[in-house]
Amino acid sequence: MKRLALALAAAALAFGAITLVALEASGVAVLTTLGGDGRARRTHVWWVDDGAGGLEVEAATPERAWLAEALAAGEIEVARDGASARFRVSRDDAPGAHERLRASLRAKYGWRDAWVAVLQDTSRAVVVRLSPP
Repeated sequence: MKRLALALAAAALAFGAITLVALEASGVAVLTTLGGDGRARRTHVWWVDDGAGGLEVEAATPERAWLAEALAAGEIEVARDGASARFRVSRDDAPGAHERLRASLRAKYGWRDAWVAVLQDTSRAVVVRLSPP
């Protein structure tokens, strides 16, 4: 029984470590929004360049609090690669936008994207465009 408990603990620890590496190893931006109480919310997201000086990120579901806060504010602070900048925020609900972004994230993040897909269903994800002001 003790061996089983140790094996389960080791498996849980390994699962957590792999998940942490998958989510945070590199290529992570930190979005800062303000909640209704005025407190800053920092959300870690993966991102891809949009080819026009902006970024695209994904809100895993339309109900994400940071998404509502960012859309209400109209712009957001984004920290990545050691620098911080402000961007205008908009949703991209165009046909094919979700599939295009998912393909870009898979290409950029590889096995990490596949691992996270086991944990988070992105079928309802929202494409968020971050454009320079």
